[in-house]
Amino acid sequence: MLFRQLFDHDTWTYTYLLADDTGNAVLIDPVVGQVEQYLRLFKELKLQLKLAIDTHVHADHITALGALRDATGCISAMGEPATAACVSRTFKDGDLLEAGKIQLRALHTPGHTDDSYSFVLESGPADRVFTGDTLFIRGSGRTDFQNGSARDLYNSLHGKLLKLPDTMWVYPGHDYKGWTVSTIGEEKQHNPRANIHPIAAFEKFMAELKLPDPKYMDVAVPANRACGKTA
Repeated sequence: MLFRQLFDHDTWTYTYLLADDTGNAVLIDPVVGQVEQYLRLFKELKLQLKLAIDTHVHADHITALGALRDATGCISAMGEPATAACVSRTFKDGDLLEAGKIQLRALHTPGHTDDSYSFVLESGPADRVFTGDTLFIRGSGRTDFQNGSARDLYNSLHGKLLKLPDTMWVYPGHDYKGWTVSTIGEEKQHNPRANIHPIAAFEKFMAELKLPDPKYMDVAVPANRACGKTA
């Protein structure tokens, strides 16, 4: 399996490229400003993009789902709660997303937003999970907009993600400190937000963060509900 972790410096966003041995490829959380680089990479590595998926409706960058579908003819997909009529298909908790030999299991992990999903790799080494903005390395996504819920986030962490094998690699949607990868076991032991109990204490902690809005929020959210179209 081919695997690449790509980075958008403007928004601190990780995009993930996976491909099988025949060149069928998947992109997770692509950023519109990086489309030309993605297309160059597909050409250089002789890949055909089959599926582009978002973990949720992003508030900090504009998705490349629409642009990639126009450029490559790939299928675009988002979770059902996103209510994005522009996508080729939607998925729900437990659905298997496939592109050639690449298989990803969708886990509905709400909390950061109500439409947040994580993807567990079930093909090839089957050793990694893409957690979007639900679980960061030593942190988590915020819960104060887009129907976010600290209670839902707590349940997503402790009811789903932290129940995965300790050895599973964690690849988040963002990182602001230079971290690139962790494991479930590391996050269970060292992530402060994974170790705040009970749920009422977690809700209190999240409510007191008082974070500024993402700088692209007013543009990104409506654009992303239209697969990245801004007009």
